[in-house]
This record gives sequence, C-alpha cells and structure tokens, in this order.
Amino acid sequence: MAGVVALLWGEWLNWRWSRALVGNSRGVSEAVVVLGYRNPQATANLINRWRVRAGLRSIAADHERNTCVIFSGGVTGVGTTEARLMADYAKSVLEFDGTVFLEDQSRTTWENVANVIPLLEDVDRIKIVSQPAHALKARAYLRRQRPDLADRLVPGDDYRPGEWLIVKPLLALYGLWTLRVLEDDERKISL
Repeated sequence: MAGVVALLWGEWLNWRWSRALVGNSRGVSEAVVVLGYRNPQATANLINRWRVRAGLRSIAADHERNTCVIFSGGVTGVGTTEARLMADYAKSVLEFDGTVFLEDQSRTTWENVANVIPLLEDVDRIKIVSQPAHALKARAYLRRQRPDLADRLVPGDDYRPGEWLIVKPLLALYGLWTLRVLEDDERKISL
C-alpha cells in the first residue's frame, strides 16, 4: 500500500509542477526550449535523450512550421556541449529537420534561461521542457528575469501519466529539494 501511495504522490507532484507558471498564450510562433542535463560522455545520455523526445513531442501540430527548438546546455566533460549532443540526437536519430538553435554557454539553470532570452524575444508562445520540477524552476527564473516573456509560457509535453512511473517518487523528492529556492506563488498551478 505504501508503494502505491508513493507512486501516486510522485505522479501528482510531477503533474502539478508541469502545470505551474504556464498560461494559454495564443499566437503563431513558438519556441521549445530543451534544457540539458550533465552529459560527460560523447553521446546524449538517457536523460538528455528523453528530454529531446519530450521537446519534439511538445511541438504543436498546428505550429510545426513556426516552431524553433532551442537546445540549451554548455560543456560538461568531453568537450562537446549538452546543446550540441541533444541537437545531434534530434537530427541523426530522431530525424528532426525543423529549425534548431543552440545555446551552448550555460552551466546552470539560471544561465540557461538568461542565455536563451534573446532567442525568445519574437515568439508568441514559449515551452520549457525538462523533468517537471526542473522546467518549473526555469519558468520561475524566466518570470524573475523577464516577466514580459513569462506571460508567453505555455505547457510543454514533458509530463505524461505513467512515464517514469517507478522513479517519479525519487524525482519528486529531488524536485522538492531543488524547488526550495522558489517563492510560494511560483509553485501554484496556473491552468
């Protein structure tokens, strides 16, 4: 019984985080920002591969031609940036042929957000994709750095019921720890 409760709790928190600090901005153009994860090897690791898939499935079918995907993440060990590894995976393995931009200087979530802002200036809708707690943290940082752009945030497709089910309680615990830097109003569901 305790295991079922833990799974449901992890599922609920991840769902809740995926719906915080987003609205229903309308418009034609959109940017999907995919945040990188520590990647000390020469190819995209499991977490970055999942984030790329979540980013690509976040592209709205009716906005496909007007969407750019921004991979964000700097060097973490082998000389190739997280952004480049994720872009290479998207293009070579997933055969993505849409518009891609790389932000390859950041080392922290705060820097991810700060460094992608110039690429977000002219889009109507912004989706930030990562594990739900990490994406929420980035949305909160965008809200702090550029409230006018934060008004354009909409949900990405980085939460799906049952996906990562077994590890969601651990992700929830880790998320609670990392989200301690947020204010109470930055954790509320927006939709």
